[in-house]
Amino acid sequence: MIKWFLFAQCHSESNMQTFPSQITQLNDIVAKHWGIRELRPLQEPAMCSVLEGRDSLVVMPTGGGKSLCFQAPAVLRGDTTVVISPLISLMKDQVDGLLASGISAIQLNSSQTAEERQQHERNILNGNVRLLFVSPERLVQADMQDLLRKIDVRTFAIDEAHCISHWGHDFRPEYRQMRMLKTIFPKASVHAYTATATQQVRTDIIQQLGLKDPSILVGNFDRANLSYRIISRRGGVLKQVLSVIDRHKKEGGIIYCIRRAEVDELTKDLKATGIKAMAYHAGMTAQERSQTQEAFSEEHCDVVVATVAFGMGIDRSNVRYVLHTAMPKSLEAYQQETGRAGRDGLEAECVLLHSGADVFTWKAIMQKAASEQNQGQYQYQENDHSYLETANEHLHLMDRYCRGAACRHALLVAHFGQTYGKDNCGACDICLGETVEVEGALIIAQKILSCVARLKEKYGIGYVAAVLRGENSQEIRARGGQSISTYGLLKEYHLNDLRDWMYQLISQEVLVQENVEYDSGRSVPILKLNGGSWQVMRGQRTNIRLLKPAERKKGERTKLSKAETGSWDGVDRDLFESMRELRRQIADARRVPPYIIFPDSTLRELARIRPSSLERMRMVSGIGDAKLRDLGQTFLDAVLSYSKATGASLDT
Repeated sequence: MIKWFLFAQCHSESNMQTFPSQITQLNDIVAKHWGIRELRPLQEPAMCSVLEGRDSLVVMPTGGGKSLCFQAPAVLRGDTTVVISPLISLMKDQVDGLLASGISAIQLNSSQTAEERQQHERNILNGNVRLLFVSPERLVQADMQDLLRKIDVRTFAIDEAHCISHWGHDFRPEYRQMRMLKTIFPKASVHAYTATATQQVRTDIIQQLGLKDPSILVGNFDRANLSYRIISRRGGVLKQVLSVIDRHKKEGGIIYCIRRAEVDELTKDLKATGIKAMAYHAGMTAQERSQTQEAFSEEHCDVVVATVAFGMGIDRSNVRYVLHTAMPKSLEAYQQETGRAGRDGLEAECVLLHSGADVFTWKAIMQKAASEQNQGQYQYQENDHSYLETANEHLHLMDRYCRGAACRHALLVAHFGQTYGKDNCGACDICLGETVEVEGALIIAQKILSCVARLKEKYGIGYVAAVLRGENSQEIRARGGQSISTYGLLKEYHLNDLRDWMYQLISQEVLVQENVEYDSGRSVPILKLNGGSWQVMRGQRTNIRLLKPAERKKGERTKLSKAETGSWDGVDRDLFESMRELRRQIADARRVPPYIIFPDSTLRELARIRPSSLERMRMVSGIGDAKLRDLGQTFLDAVLSYSKATGASLDT
């Protein structure tokens, strides 16, 4: 019912009409070229908008199939669709994928020779190109616009459209130039695609592009195949990072750090343990970054340690985990960055190592960016300093999410204005019982706040925790901490627990941390009380909740979620690994990423059913006509050889 309603809404308000025969043709095209026999939610109505020439804004989660929404109609229409994409590497991967599926596609970029560009332009003018990929910077050039006028372009697709919005998490000034499309090409329809956009960002995208009566299609923001875990960061992160990597041996993963120095240090530490990790950040040379990106995309490196500069240009579909060593700057950024895991629809894990100090780290970075009028990662639109206020608001929302005691999936989709609809996701630390509420939280909070009061609001978290634990250090004795009444009141708790609980009280707005400037110029974060603090101490406010990790038995491993256990049912893992190696060899020979050959989901299905013939193989999702002709016999031979050697049955 939902699918039909969306389709009806898609074409009933349009000046044109998508006929049932065109829908049938679309399905045939998708099956023929991509080997997909069932469209995902919203793909059909999004394709209708393109065929009808109606502007549209399509918001789908990463891995939801946005690209297919403009690629399939381009094949059916038979003319040239222009795709605006932010990165050359991203364009190359999409072009390689389309060519492998038997669809004519090219990109025009500054790295090409004059001869290459001339040949491409001849193909465009001859009408031989279905999808043309260009950057925003190239699109505004006069010669590019002249070329597009000659072929009377009627469809523009803007990928990563959140880059247009000043309120988005990855604003790029060059994307603002796209507003000229409706003026220069008045007969063309413009279609914006993004994975993350709040209502505010969606409104801004529509206004900036000048979309006329657009079809607005917003998919389900929940990524059911992802498991979310938020873990208190304690001391050095190496041990916690290694525990995640250990769960995903031989699998691709991205580890995000805030600062470049942290990237370099963690990469060095991982290499020292024998893990082949590579770094990526803006302080490296373009060649070094390119080497990391290619090694990861081509599966010669499975672990990348990076700042947020890494990700948008990565289209590796089988990233099995994303690990943040500190809190991202917003829920939009978190959704985008974790969304790089499990793009193939298979299970993936998202782990965030969180500390209350993360908020203050980001605030310091953003304040520095504001004072320097930075035009890099934190951009300002025409001296609009309200961006800093918006960034701080995003930061506090992210912090509250990290400290929340409710289902991570539910909280995340609620931020984007949707309702989760389940009591238990079975795929986050909260619902898996990996965190528990602390008994006597109110009394603990009262003791912490009372200690801050007794210390006359002069000290930071470390000293307050030391006093509460009754430590006998030189610093405690020198400052008289052992003589106050709250000394040793919480000596039975670990220092890390006390520190984390103080940050939790800050997030519940019953404790404040303020930077105090000293004459030496040094800034120190000091704990302060507020009205909420006194309400808690007087017993007038009792709804205090504190969380801690659930205790595990020695040697007990992290519990697997439903998403992490179901997708391997019936899969012959040895055959899967054998075909994975075959895929890598073919990809290396062709100099394309392995997922261009086949995604993991296709290999798993082949390893599950072990087809005995090309006809049987053709029914596997992800194998279209072109790939069956090109690769079918090679992989069929691998299956048959494996079956003969092991005695494994076929066509299971």
